[in-house]
Amino acid sequence: MSLLAGFPPLVAPGARALILGSMPGKASLAAARYYAHERNSFWRIMGDLLDAGPDRPYAERLHRLAGAGIAVWDVIAACERESSLDADIVSATVRVNDFQSFFAVYRDIRVIFFNGAAAETNFRRHVLPDLEDGRFVLQRLPSTSPAHAALTYAEKLAAWSAIVALPNN
Repeated sequence: MSLLAGFPPLVAPGARALILGSMPGKASLAAARYYAHERNSFWRIMGDLLDAGPDRPYAERLHRLAGAGIAVWDVIAACERESSLDADIVSATVRVNDFQSFFAVYRDIRVIFFNGAAAETNFRRHVLPDLEDGRFVLQRLPSTSPAHAALTYAEKLAAWSAIVALPNN
């Protein structure tokens, strides 16, 4: 099994919130785009909330997220994983992204949303202990992965609506 590497952050100056996934899956890695699996509901949700849906060109979706003050990244920079499932991530191989440097540059980010439990668990375990206490509001949202079928699309959309209620300061 070889080490898989994730993507750089999608971020623009003035970002106020960060959506964190765990690690891109096979479809995303192959397409070199965040949330590329056709059944992942991330872009559909972004379409309903921010008019950044899968019907728009990828670059335009990214522009709309940036305009809403939202950055996207993953907790894990690299790891070994056989499938696209978070459960298959080999924990001993996890290398996290450099959040110290990231947050030093993007000081306006105050809210971190986790796209599912694996992103939150890895962040709390590997990143949070080294961050400034109390700087961030942390909120887990239901995974947009097609593997997370416990909730309906409407339930996921309702939970994800938290991203449009960001404070302006």
